[in-house]
Amino acid sequence: MKEIKIAYVGGGSRGWAWGLMSDLALADDIGGEISLYDIDFDAAKSNEIIADTIEENKEKWNYKAVKTIGEALESADFVIISILPGTFDEMASDVHTPEKYGIYQSVGDTVGPGGIVRALRTVPMIEEIARAIEKYAPDAWVINYTNPMTLCIKALYNTFPKIKAFGCCHEVFGTQYLMVKMLDDMLGIKNVERDDIKVNVVGVNHFTWFTSAYYKGQDIFPIYKEFAEKYYDSGFNVNYDNLNGSFACRHRVKFDLFRRFNYIAAAGDRHLAEFCPGDWYLKSPEQVESWMFGLTGVEWRKNDLKNRLARSRRLVNGEEKFVLKTTGEAGVSQIRAILGLGNLITNVNLPNIGQIPNMPLGAIVETNAVFTSGKVEPVMSGNLPLEIAPLVSKVCGNQEILAEAARTRNLEMAFSAFANDSLVRLPLEKSRELFRLMLRNTAEYLKDYNISSF
Repeated sequence: MKEIKIAYVGGGSRGWAWGLMSDLALADDIGGEISLYDIDFDAAKSNEIIADTIEENKEKWNYKAVKTIGEALESADFVIISILPGTFDEMASDVHTPEKYGIYQSVGDTVGPGGIVRALRTVPMIEEIARAIEKYAPDAWVINYTNPMTLCIKALYNTFPKIKAFGCCHEVFGTQYLMVKMLDDMLGIKNVERDDIKVNVVGVNHFTWFTSAYYKGQDIFPIYKEFAEKYYDSGFNVNYDNLNGSFACRHRVKFDLFRRFNYIAAAGDRHLAEFCPGDWYLKSPEQVESWMFGLTGVEWRKNDLKNRLARSRRLVNGEEKFVLKTTGEAGVSQIRAILGLGNLITNVNLPNIGQIPNMPLGAIVETNAVFTSGKVEPVMSGNLPLEIAPLVSKVCGNQEILAEAARTRNLEMAFSAFANDSLVRLPLEKSRELFRLMLRNTAEYLKDYNISSF
């Protein structure tokens, strides 16, 4: 068994952390120490107690909540970053303040007005974490789950250029699962695994695309074309796609984008819609409903947090048993592959070193990468197809502007990205008014910026 140390930054998490606990407990060839660091020490301590109740951990994993990031990172082989930049009150401003100006966002954590302001809050936090990694664990592998993913990975490399960091996102997996259902629906092929769908991935996080897709050597793009036409009007309903409407998705946005561009958009409809011109899918709640996806309001997130806090108390008090189940996430498989316990190819976010030749070098892009012993190497995925290059390139350019604005704390530069966002369909002065209001609403987490001068 490989003995390792994992530092979990954001170790009080009641979502990602619990999933990681489960996946690690089910892995039979790795073990060691997991340090849980969180600005809310009590939350990390609760997770330590919960981890200790898992029978499968007894002889494999030692979880420990720690009070400083240095203690967590010291001698770490792997670092997990999973933090919430601010609170859901700040996110409520990100998502709902723009609605007063007629701008609707289905997620609000990556692009759009909400994603941009969230990035301004997040980058200083990520920079602080990167400096600590450079000091205490410069050789560690760093896995980021925090959004906005692209800006987080960019900030990690800007702050510590020699960092070994990559960003993980499961949105591509969801589209592979959809194609598993497609093979059953269209051809009656059952018992297909997600990994059986071999895809070439290009784009940026949450706006990823498949330029090819194969099942057992068969090109399944023609099948997807028939599938998209069959369910274009009704949408395709699967069991996991509707959580009280907030996460609804019948894949009609995917099907429409395929009609437009002949490539498969590979993320949830809620994310994809935010990267497109605002009048395509997000002009109004009524238009959103017609496309059969959901607006994820922050009130739902707040109520969900209350439920998770209540569950945490039950788990800590022994009133509920922690049930192990695989999450479908790639994190533990990535760790195992880096340790030499198998090879893996999966999608990750990394600086562009040429894996997408017609995107800027150094920009953070999402493609497949090969994970082998001590290495994570991006797959040379080819150019963005001409049909989708203008849409993706605009997003990438805006993210590059925003990354530099956040790095230099330049609000005027940040505003240029804000005003250029595809969802901000406002006169310039109205755009500035909205941006100023959103900054002030979340000023508690923007102290590195000179908001009063903007």
